[in-house]
This record gives sequence, structure tokens and C-alpha cells, in this order.
Amino acid sequence: MADKTIEDAFDSIEKIIEKMQNKDTSLAESFALYEEGMKEVSFCNKEIDGVEKKIRILTKEQESDGDAEGV
Repeated sequence: MADKTIEDAFDSIEKIIEKMQNKDTSLAESFALYEEGMKEVSFCNKEIDGVEKKIRILTKEQESDGDAEGV
């Protein structure tokens, strides 16, 4: 998938959880699913960190603009 979104990752995690909860899933398959799920979680964390960084930058810019207007 070229441009995976956080929503795609959430969907993937949900499917992984469903598979892991299936009583017919072997232990080996569960470990593989866990590993795949952790990769998706890592992707989500990186995406969220990027959004938080953008919000901090925008907030600082807005605060700086507000200070300039008050002068």
C-alpha cells in the first residue's frame, strides 16, 4: 500500500485482534499476528507524534502572531 493512513492501520489492528481472539488460531500464528500488530501500532504512534509536532508548531506560530499584534 503506497500511502497507508492511520485509519488503514487501525483497521488492520482490528482484524489482527479478531484473528488472535479466534480459538482456532495457533500459538505460532498468534506470535506472527502480534508482531504484525506491533508494527501497525508503531506506525500509528509515529503518525500521531507527527500530528502533535505540527500542532505545537502551529500553536507557537499563532502565539507569536498574537504577540506581534499586541505591540
